[in-house]
Amino acid sequence: MTTRITIVIPVRNDATALARLLDHLAGLRDVAAREIVVAAWGDPDGTERAVAGRARLIWPGGSTRASLMNAGAAVAGGDVLFFLHADSSPPPDALRLIAETLADRRAVGGAFEHLFAERSASLRLITYVNRVRYRITRNYYGDQGIFVRTSVFRELGGYPDLRLLEDLDFAQRLKRRGRSILVREPLPTSGRRFLSRGPWRTFFFIVWLLALHTLGLDTERYAERWRAEVVNDCETPGRRIYCRTSALVSGAEASDGPFEGVPR
Repeated sequence: MTTRITIVIPVRNDATALARLLDHLAGLRDVAAREIVVAAWGDPDGTERAVAGRARLIWPGGSTRASLMNAGAAVAGGDVLFFLHADSSPPPDALRLIAETLADRRAVGGAFEHLFAERSASLRLITYVNRVRYRITRNYYGDQGIFVRTSVFRELGGYPDLRLLEDLDFAQRLKRRGRSILVREPLPTSGRRFLSRGPWRTFFFIVWLLALHTLGLDTERYAERWRAEVVNDCETPGRRIYCRTSALVSGAEASDGPFEGVPR
């Protein structure tokens, strides 16, 4: 029996990366038979052009990545949900690997091996540290391409409505529900947010957030502070920055450029 997989892509003001990802997905084996759902916020014209009929495009209204992923999952028709960031590039056999992994009925979901796409010594070292972490904890980040049985996702209530660490929260609940499997195949993801903010500054900010989360302390208050810094960077002349928004108004979010809602 063929496993029906729905690819869910949350995107915020990142039409260029989305277009590249959809181009890449067209080369995946068996992708023609799969459903692709793009849940978008911001830049409607650019996003429409990027999708160009290659996926189902929805506009849920929420601006956090968690709300976008939940909205995409809500309309998905597949037995399995495969969440991809717009700046990721899954391996050619990703869909087959997911199906084979979930052929074990004890498996409820999992993720791929983390890898930054850029060739940077700092990013490679951070990748190494990250791999040690999730091999021990089985707590996966969203840029590893988290996949999950649709029935399990709905049973768990989806992603929590958080602006930071929603993927970590979900991964922790997922492994308590059943076997959460690491697929030992890299899924390259852009390290642009690390490079634009400074690899080690970003890394230690994440460590700080993880410490707060582990202690059960509030991390949400840091989301607005960090996004404000991103916006200030966007307004700094002469810097190579990937975001395109220039202000935060009434809770609106910056693009998924240098730093997305969940630090990686």
